[in-house]
Formats: sequence, C-alpha cells, structure tokens
Amino acid sequence: MGKLVSTLFVTLDGVYQAPGGPHEDTRGGFTHGGWSFPYADEDFGRFIDEVFARPRAFLLGRRTYDIFSTFWPKVTDPADPVASKLNALPKYVPSSTLTDPGWEGTTVLTGDLAKEVTALKERTDGEIQVHGSGALVRSLLAHGLVDSLHLLTFPVVLGTGFRLFPEGAVPTAFRHAGGSVTSTGVSIQTYEVAGRPEYGEYALPQDA
Repeated sequence: MGKLVSTLFVTLDGVYQAPGGPHEDTRGGFTHGGWSFPYADEDFGRFIDEVFARPRAFLLGRRTYDIFSTFWPKVTDPADPVASKLNALPKYVPSSTLTDPGWEGTTVLTGDLAKEVTALKERTDGEIQVHGSGALVRSLLAHGLVDSLHLLTFPVVLGTGFRLFPEGAVPTAFRHAGGSVTSTGVSIQTYEVAGRPEYGEYALPQDA
C-alpha cells in the first residue's frame, strides 16, 4: 500500500500561491510570486534532496504539472536529484481537460478523484509524492487520502493569495513527526495525519 506524502511551501499567513516565481500563478491579480526565493539555502536544498530520494510516483495538480512539465524535462543531468526522479518515475495528473500530456511517463486521471487515488495507493509500493498542488492537497485531505505532510513555512506575510486551509476546510488532526529550521528561518515540519480532532475543556478553578 502506497503512502501519500505532500510537500508544500506556505507563508506565515498560509498562502501557497506562486512560491517559485512572479509569473508562476497570477490568478486573482496576485503580485507576490517568487516569495520563497530569498530564503533558499543549503538547509533547504538538503531537505528537498532527501525528499526526492524516496518517491516511487508523483501525483500533481494540473497547474503544478504544467509548471513542472515546461521546466524539468529540460534538465537532463542524471545526477540531478530532483530532475532524475521527476523525469523517470510515473506521474499522475487528475484532469478533465488534459488529453495529450507531453511529459513522458504521465497518466491522466479522469475519473472520481477519491477512487482513482485510492486505487493508485493500493497498486504503489512506497511514497506517492505531491509537490505544490495546493488545491489538490485540500481535496485529498478532505477525502482522508493524505498520510503525511511536509509543511515548509516561510517567514513572510503576504495578506493575499490562495491559502492552504481556507474557511470551510475539513477539521483534521495531525501528529508531529519531526522538524527543523533553516538558516534563513524556514520552519520545516513533518506531520502525520491523525484523523479528526479531539476536543476537551479546561476546568475552571473551584470557588474557595
């Protein structure tokens, strides 16, 4: 049974939109694209390399797939820890409009998301990694299909943009599984999904 692992970059106010460049995703008039770039360092790079040492397949949202497919196939160095995996391993994209993907090894998932991803997990031995793809991750969390979340929180507030956990997100509990902070202040935390939240109440002091 495969394990679905999501890796996401977010700001302190939870924005995941366009971390990699100013033209990556300008929907809604978003003008802050590229906000993660100033914080890249050796710690950040080391963590990404470690993540990309483990996948057996990738599941990508349509927008992230389009961004990746225009860049990574051009990186042909077999020693590149990211490109070598993205170009060689199976890639799955849920989409009703993508009919002729040009990136070798791509399979388009056109059916019910929950059923398709459940079947993918059942036939995959190892990690199925989701990178970026915030809207897809929200849907996968709502269906209880995410097993683990690498959340990289960057020390910046943007005040606008698409957020990972907007109003109406499905209540979900997480168990902390490890973490670190980079030299530039990026908090890298790993969480295992732990079902629905539990609730309680702090007892008030008894009257004297």
